[in-house]
Amino acid sequence: MVKEEKLRSEIDSKYKWDLESLYKSDNDWEKEYEEVDKKIDKLAKYKNKVLESANNLLQVTKLYLDLDRKVNKLYAYAHMHNDEETFNPHYQALKGKIENLVTKFFQAIAFYQPELLKESFDQILEYIEELPELKEYEFYFEKIYRFKKHVLSEKEEEIISSMYKIMDNPNKTANLLRNSDLKLGTIIDEDGNSIELSDSNFSLYIQSPNREVRKQAFYTMYNGYASVKNTLASTLAGKVESNIVIAKLRGYKDARSMALYQDNIDLKIYDNLLETVNKNLNVLHKYYRLKKDILGLSDFSLYDINVNLIKDSEKEYSFEEAKEIVINALSILGEDYITSLKKAFAERWIDVYPNKGKKSGAYSLLCYDSPFVFLNYQGRLDDIRTLAHELGHSMHSYYSKKNNPYHYFDYSIFVAEVVSAVNELLLCYYLLNNSNDKNIKLTILNKMLDLVNSKIYRQTLFAEFEKIIYEKATNGEILTHELLSNIYYDLNVKYFGSDVIVNNEIRYEWERIPHFYMNFYVYQYATGLSAACAIVNKIFNNEKGAIDNYLEFLKSSGRDYPISLLKIAGVDMTKPKVIESAIKMFDETIDKFIKLYNS
Repeated sequence: MVKEEKLRSEIDSKYKWDLESLYKSDNDWEKEYEEVDKKIDKLAKYKNKVLESANNLLQVTKLYLDLDRKVNKLYAYAHMHNDEETFNPHYQALKGKIENLVTKFFQAIAFYQPELLKESFDQILEYIEELPELKEYEFYFEKIYRFKKHVLSEKEEEIISSMYKIMDNPNKTANLLRNSDLKLGTIIDEDGNSIELSDSNFSLYIQSPNREVRKQAFYTMYNGYASVKNTLASTLAGKVESNIVIAKLRGYKDARSMALYQDNIDLKIYDNLLETVNKNLNVLHKYYRLKKDILGLSDFSLYDINVNLIKDSEKEYSFEEAKEIVINALSILGEDYITSLKKAFAERWIDVYPNKGKKSGAYSLLCYDSPFVFLNYQGRLDDIRTLAHELGHSMHSYYSKKNNPYHYFDYSIFVAEVVSAVNELLLCYYLLNNSNDKNIKLTILNKMLDLVNSKIYRQTLFAEFEKIIYEKATNGEILTHELLSNIYYDLNVKYFGSDVIVNNEIRYEWERIPHFYMNFYVYQYATGLSAACAIVNKIFNNEKGAIDNYLEFLKSSGRDYPISLLKIAGVDMTKPKVIESAIKMFDETIDKFIKLYNS
């Protein structure tokens, strides 16, 4: 396990991603930057002429997409180098430079979609018939034209565009307050040290085996947020109201319809999630009864729910061991998948270890020219799970690029969350089936339970909260802190059930959640894991075509809408069965945990 952060120069290159696969040197980056900068100016000659002819439409579309790919590649290189050593002024400057170019590019191409939408889609179809080379872009154009009825006049669009930065001020203000200005107070840790509590270290102390420590953390956190409840109610209300106004101006039924329309998601899918989870809250209550019984607490409270039922294994895994485990766990997906997965290690897609100045966390970068994975590997089981998760995203990107042109490469968060969760679940089942250590098996089962609880139940609670507050605001109710806090508290009472003491202070937790400023985003975590459970079940049940269908799903990416793409993998998100099956798996995992724990 990595204990001390090294200088980046001290880390073996085999554990560092190969950004030279994008540009051999910073000079090459600068050279392409200058070329792209000049090429952006060429867009101007197509202004007011996009639909002048079939050839014009083809040429401006190809130029736009070529520039978009190169701008993204330039951004990826600067962004990743900056994350390696955040104190490095050279890459700070490169990141700032490319951000300016991104702004210039967006301004230069702003005419493209409005000009397209001035005419009917029939005009596009005529041009496709006239110039067959345009056929490859038909679905790309179709996705743009879906929004025609929601696009306003050029002047109105300019006004709205100029207001977006202002309308995001509630989000920026909330982030500044949470991350900079809000001082929560201090707690005394397990060793008697006085610790300044923050959002970043809260998870450490709320999971403490010492009940007094986690109790302090809970009350200090939420009493701190109680002190700014009016401010954060105002910022959230401001964001909600601005989304409602934009939805109304654009002719959507409401803000939720506007959010789901982006990916062609029917509102019934959102409502089905809420309804199905609510019908199965008894399984969640069973989970909390298990925790209560194992901890032996008659007054089982919200500051107890995050304690690990099983102490994490102290076993340390080298990165080579993690690599072998992940490859073996995913080998069920077949030879083609594993051969491709091994490229992630051989071609150095992955930046493995922490170093001084390296950004925290983990991510997979969506870049057409190569997938990349950013880690801070510490040798724990959780780090292996993170590796599998991020490689899920990167393999999705790999298959997408291999089978699609740039304009069909990207995929929505709705399907992205499915792929990463499939890898996590396959890893968990592999570890369960290949360990004789009772403690490790219990640890894995516990992590599976936490995964479903956090992704399906908790995110659905958030999604239900969002739906309620938007409905109230749409109907003219003022989102005061009392209203928001009462709604949130009542939902917690419902979700946690009678075995958990729902402490009054939890009513302020909504203030901590940045996703509430993202307009109906969180439900996709719940649908994503549910779909992943369905896919994994098909694979383990040896359902005919399950693996081939899943790989075809990975390859299809932007060629269709998310719900249609998931049907390729055999998952119909319009049916309650997908959510029900995931909850059934959760229920069965609880039973497995109880049986093994008592053995």
